[in-house]
Amino acid sequence: QVQLAESGGGLVQAGGSLRLSCAASGSAISSVTMGWFRQAPGKQRELVASISPNGRTNYADSVKDRFTISRDNAKNTMWLQMNNLKPEDTGIYSCKSNVGLPFGSWGQGTQVTVSS
Repeated sequence: QVQLAESGGGLVQAGGSLRLSCAASGSAISSVTMGWFRQAPGKQRELVASISPNGRTNYADSVKDRFTISRDNAKNTMWLQMNNLKPEDTGIYSCKSNVGLPFGSWGQGTQVTVSS
């Protein structure tokens, strides 16, 4: 069972940038689709971006052209570069393995707060 740990969240002004990291341990993630989810206050958790083992990416419409998901299988790590952040991007961001499947591991989450 892979363990996931996010880092990189924080408080940023609108228009700013943050880079989130998801470090995996216990098992390799090279063969699974990974993703970033976020949960805003009072809202359901949503998939923000995903990346397949060969690097194919998908993004929610709300973050296209602002967020970039990437991975380094040799480092067993995934990232989410977030640019031009908006207050509506505020939430808890969590990484998950085996996106699209009814199993997988979740990280503990990292808080992102964007002030206007």
